[in-house]
Amino acid sequence: MLYNFYMNLNLLIGASGTTLILIGFLLNQMDIWSNDSLSYDLINLIGSSILIFYALILGSIPFIILNAVWATVSLKDVIKDLK
Repeated sequence: MLYNFYMNLNLLIGASGTTLILIGFLLNQMDIWSNDSLSYDLINLIGSSILIFYALILGSIPFIILNAVWATVSLKDVIKDLK
């Protein structure tokens, strides 16, 4: 029972991060958000940060690296957007 709870929680964490990044991608593709909008950069930062946590749970080094780069670039863009 406890195992199922943690599996469902892990799935929820991974699905949340993925959903946020996909929302940003779709809104960008539909020209609702531009590549340089704060909303787009922020949703990518939050989504990739959640996926870093998820990758740590899984112990997936390549997934950690991918999302760490994604989060770093998004953070740089968020800072640029706020200036």
